[in-house]
Amino acid sequence: MNSLQNLALVCASVAWCFAEDYVLDDKPGLGRTFDGVGGLSGGGATSRLLVNYDEPYRGRILDYLFKPSFGASLHILKVEIGGDAQSTDGTEPSHMHYENDENYFRGYEWWLMKEAKRRNPNITLIGLPWAFPGWVGRGKNWPYNFPDVTASYVVSWVIGAKQHHDLDINYIGIWNERSFDSTYIKLLRYTLDKNGLENVKIIASDNLWEPITLYVLRDGELSDAVDVLGAHYPGTTTVMDALQTEKKLWSSEDYSTFNNEVGGGCWARILNQNYVNGRMTATISWNLVASYYEMLPFGRDGLMTAEEPWSGNYVVESPIWITAHTTQFTQPGWVYLQTVGHLMQGGSYVALTDQKGNLTIVIETMTHDHSECIRPPLPPYKVVPQNVTFYLKGSFAKISKMEVWRSKFDFTTKKSFFFQKQDPLKLFDGSFTLNLDVDEVYTLSTITTAQKGSYPDPPPSAPFPKTYKDDFNVGNPYFSEAPDFADQTGVFEYFINLTDPGPHVFTLRQVVVERPVTWEADADQTISVLGDYSWQNLTVTSDVYIETVKTGGVFIGARVDQGGGSVRSAKGIFFWVFADGTYKVTGDLQKTNVLAEGPSGTRAHVWHTLCLTIKGDYASGTLNGSPLWNTTVTAVPNNGWVAIGTSSFELAQFDNFSVEAQ
Repeated sequence: MNSLQNLALVCASVAWCFAEDYVLDDKPGLGRTFDGVGGLSGGGATSRLLVNYDEPYRGRILDYLFKPSFGASLHILKVEIGGDAQSTDGTEPSHMHYENDENYFRGYEWWLMKEAKRRNPNITLIGLPWAFPGWVGRGKNWPYNFPDVTASYVVSWVIGAKQHHDLDINYIGIWNERSFDSTYIKLLRYTLDKNGLENVKIIASDNLWEPITLYVLRDGELSDAVDVLGAHYPGTTTVMDALQTEKKLWSSEDYSTFNNEVGGGCWARILNQNYVNGRMTATISWNLVASYYEMLPFGRDGLMTAEEPWSGNYVVESPIWITAHTTQFTQPGWVYLQTVGHLMQGGSYVALTDQKGNLTIVIETMTHDHSECIRPPLPPYKVVPQNVTFYLKGSFAKISKMEVWRSKFDFTTKKSFFFQKQDPLKLFDGSFTLNLDVDEVYTLSTITTAQKGSYPDPPPSAPFPKTYKDDFNVGNPYFSEAPDFADQTGVFEYFINLTDPGPHVFTLRQVVVERPVTWEADADQTISVLGDYSWQNLTVTSDVYIETVKTGGVFIGARVDQGGGSVRSAKGIFFWVFADGTYKVTGDLQKTNVLAEGPSGTRAHVWHTLCLTIKGDYASGTLNGSPLWNTTVTAVPNNGWVAIGTSSFELAQFDNFSVEAQ
């Protein structure tokens, strides 16, 4: 008995099965051109920990994401254009902290784009700002007051990608999930063209379908400037105005769902139904890979999980293989058939062709409760087991055999399997029949190159090391941050101290000196977190160097309980010293809950050593090896990350950082 005969038993095991017929035919014409499936790195430092993995594990993770005919085999990589500000799970550094500053080696997105391109030379690359350095807004939290400045800033990133990394950016966005400005979009188009970047296309507005579609319909010049209408979390639907523009329609950010099996079901449903319901020809997942501390917002919302560079552990989650059901059997440039739609008894099917004789059919039967995405709400619907017969017509009538790949979500016996190759399906008179159970995904295709790539199991999961030390003596790395530090407000970069080095030649420096044009509610203080969120009792030590005379200040902290967009409300135990010769100990980042304070003798342009020790409800601090304070800490979190930071947007340095946790 072959696998398809086994599947026939599904219908025999229930009272009855529905039987329906469907026709796949290219004779009436074809639908829209397929633009691909992708992932989004950034939009909140979501790949922060990935770059810290050792080989071979880092390369294997990248293979599961980008290598053709292996894993997710993504067609699109979208990245954040770092803006020095909090954008969901952290900050990403700008290539221009200041107006007269350009550095196209900050951050890890350049590296990631090159790694993706090395695996798939045809991958589509997209850049989108979430925030902008403060100088772009000229003191205002708004990037459109000086649209020429903003356009030049964004275009410089595109030019830098090519000049310094040989990366051709294919698409550029406006401002993530914020208001758009028609004048700015037109000026961005003009600036791109003026710099010989006519091939770089514009996506707008990375928010909702409206009102951008109305503006495009009414403004011919704006319509000429915009190539793609991109909506976020459209719930698989579009609006009539968007269709009337005759533009490409993309779900330019979607999914954003915990990557368990319900998350995999969400991804399976929307990959099909974004086209069936909304005629969207590309779907991009936020996020690409969950490579940030899990207790930050939206923990494990990536296509796979890689959040332990210290252990090398990673997890290839179900969304990777659900992606493969589409990506390994299609390419951008293929075309949807017009004959796609919903199955009569629940689920959906799409069919695509390369117009060279190849055909790929993807079928999903995900039930409501097993495919809910984080947003928007999913109206109720039913799916039941069903018997379906497909008739291939037109140029497909002579197809006699198709490859079959199947995934089964089993929420009852927990015996799910994903992307499993079945026996090839022989067609009789251009037709075939399948017995579909609920919560399944099928791909049937004439493409024969698909494979379920695999590597030996990664190392087992392990907690963050209890002993951690970093003297930052690494020279000139290709990414900005020190390993494992996750900047939440401000940007902490490796720095070579040539003016007054002493023993501190290589340090970690906070470099953002002006509040950025923000996307989230950045704190008034800069902060970078590290470590195990479960840490309670520990000692954290760091040499610190205040650079701002009179008003400057720095801190080390522990039991820090908030990050991401909630970082302003972070609580913990924060040990501050200031250039005016004082110190404070506070139970929150905003310094409203003062636990201890007094004179310290600290001043700017002098290295000091801070040490914070916490045991249960008792905390103490030393300055330069001498006791400075001790206090009870009953009104603070019981656990959390360790942290470093500054009292405002100001320059400051850190060195010889260490943690000893119990």
